[in-house]
Amino acid sequence: MKSKYIMISLFVVFLLFNPSSCSKSIVKNLPRFNGDLPFTLETGYIGMGKEDAMQVFYYFVESERNPSEDPLFLYFAGGPGASGLYPFLYQNGPLKFNFESSKRHNITLELNMYSWSKVANVIFVDLPVGVGFSYAKTWEASRSSDSLLAVQGYEFIRKWLAENPKFASNPLYISGISYMGIIVPNVALEIYKGKNFYCNERGNQPQLNIKGYLIINPLSDKFSDFNSRFEFAHRLALISDDIYESTKASCDDNYVYNVPANSLCAANLKRVDECIKRIKFGYVLEPVCNVTDMVPTCKDYTDTFIQTWVNYKDVQKALNVREGTIEKWEFANTTIAYDLKKNDTVAYSYDVWSTIPTHEQLLTRNCQALIMCADHDMVFPYLGTEKWIKSLNLPVERSWEPWFVRRQVAGYETTYARRGASIKFATVKGAGHALALYKPEEALTLMDRWLTSHAYLSSSS
Repeated sequence: MKSKYIMISLFVVFLLFNPSSCSKSIVKNLPRFNGDLPFTLETGYIGMGKEDAMQVFYYFVESERNPSEDPLFLYFAGGPGASGLYPFLYQNGPLKFNFESSKRHNITLELNMYSWSKVANVIFVDLPVGVGFSYAKTWEASRSSDSLLAVQGYEFIRKWLAENPKFASNPLYISGISYMGIIVPNVALEIYKGKNFYCNERGNQPQLNIKGYLIINPLSDKFSDFNSRFEFAHRLALISDDIYESTKASCDDNYVYNVPANSLCAANLKRVDECIKRIKFGYVLEPVCNVTDMVPTCKDYTDTFIQTWVNYKDVQKALNVREGTIEKWEFANTTIAYDLKKNDTVAYSYDVWSTIPTHEQLLTRNCQALIMCADHDMVFPYLGTEKWIKSLNLPVERSWEPWFVRRQVAGYETTYARRGASIKFATVKGAGHALALYKPEEALTLMDRWLTSHAYLSSSS
């Protein structure tokens, strides 16, 4: 406990010598939610970059259990380009839309009983700038890339903790979903190495109490993860044995960047595409629908609720958004969102091809990782993740085994470990890409079990 107060004091000293570039406020209630919020929600901006030209918006939810001791998660939404408000309201945040009673212009909010804030403090951040309510004051500040976003994530959490020193000694975990599999490990590595601002490993203060990272359905390698869709489609009987064998024989294990001259491979891939083009990649069990299918089971339709709700003026006022900084809030900045083979844009460069080398480096730093994958996600199938983890040639601490929720099999997990570092790979049975949306209890249980399983390492390191 003594060390905790020493660290907090050092952060206070650090803050005194760094002029505040943050504005924050506590949100007591939100339109379309009945009554005061029964949890602590803080929103605000962190100024970053040269002359604070980047103004980064965030949503911070205190743990509902023990905020002074519980872990602190910095959570990145996917894309890149998705707002942190999306997971806040659809996945692992404290609120959610009532899909059954809500209509497009009559939306109601309710509590999410499986919010990660039940056991942890969580910061949902709008990064890079140009996403959600974050904005840039200059053209230069509006530009980003995979590699820059890792540095920006590090700068954000450093400055946020300087503004919130009472959380300085809480165990810190970097987390995110989907494309953030390219970003999250590199943010964690930036913190471990202490680049650009101070060297954490040499003991310079203030230190960040980094313990590890958590990623959900991650993109980790821009070849193998897309390439794994073919094998996944066969395992789920979306393509036949003869199509599978013929394509495999003709494409030389390359189903993404096939050689144009290989006409047989191209013909086979066309057959594959014909079989899967009417399948929802985000959740293969979900029916194909669109926003005109106004039913609670259509995700394309219910995803419109957030766009409507957050653009109400009273909502933005309640969230303490700076008036006039954003013309219209968008769920995602589609100009920078990544897709297969997409080239760099004016505003964003996709300059990190693979984070497998990053994971290897993190394994040398007493780092704990949880990688959870939905077993019905074809955006980035669990097969690709499992393949690159095995390529690390780590010793298996606990072999493939089921894990349970309410005495039912909720998925399967394997734990790899080496010299104090570990990677837990876990599948979630019956879930899709937005994992916590489809299996909220399972996602919370898995995360909490993982934290508990290595708590002794965190307390002793």
